[in-house]
Amino acid sequence: MNTRHFSQLPKPYVAYAKVVQGLIIKKPKGEKVLPQVEYVVDSFQVDQSHLKAYNEVCGFKNNGYIPAIYLAVLSQSLQMHMMTTEAFPFAILGLVHIRNQIKQTRKIGVNEKLTLSCAFGEVKPHDKGLQFDFITTAKVGNEVIMEGLTTYLSRQKTDATTTEKAKENPAPDYQVQAVWNVAENTGRRYAKVSGDFNLIHVHALTAKAFGFKQAIAHGMWSKARALASLTLPDAYEADVYFKLPMFLPSTVEFLTAQQTQTTDFLIRNEKSHKPHVAGIVKTQ
Repeated sequence: MNTRHFSQLPKPYVAYAKVVQGLIIKKPKGEKVLPQVEYVVDSFQVDQSHLKAYNEVCGFKNNGYIPAIYLAVLSQSLQMHMMTTEAFPFAILGLVHIRNQIKQTRKIGVNEKLTLSCAFGEVKPHDKGLQFDFITTAKVGNEVIMEGLTTYLSRQKTDATTTEKAKENPAPDYQVQAVWNVAENTGRRYAKVSGDFNLIHVHALTAKAFGFKQAIAHGMWSKARALASLTLPDAYEADVYFKLPMFLPSTVEFLTAQQTQTTDFLIRNEKSHKPHVAGIVKTQ
């Protein structure tokens, strides 16, 4: 495993030019192998003004603590540079974020000095192509305070017979907790704090160029909005699957199903009931 160290988080926009180059330079065919590399920001403190802006967009309280998902968002700048700097085998444009998992071991204070690292995980078959992971770790000293797993899908022909079938579980007994009117500018507001200016999110005109009738909400905004609406324990895991696109603007329902140690949640369209995000929070 090769390790590359950074004194600060790299800016995501620096990698955009290389993403555009991917439209011209085609990836070689053959077996898809991810580089054995880890990117590490050795020591940093969060920018509290940036965290406040993020909290306002997503609905978190400014209570002196860092939402674990915020660290997952910061790690996306490392992911972008890993995909554009290393021998990354997939075309970046067209990747679909299908799942996100985070684990927080305790509350994370805004003044704590952190180490943030990101490494490639495994390539696995998917019925619509190949999926792969980014593994994110945040530490205070030697203490792991947050772990994340980000799963992307690269659509392509593959042997669907090798795909693992998900177990069918009974549907949770969801109850509607709130109705959200998600504004048309949500994608632009979130892009400013996350650094993710993917054109499918920022405006209807640019989204149409990629086959969408309107701009669609960021999946990580949807997950954050859901987590901000729950009473989270100090230590927890939150696992989310991204389903159908949430067009902007939209009116959606937020539903939960509560059990002793778990809370299932769902964001769905108010009229059609088509799901946008389905997830579960487990107390550690």
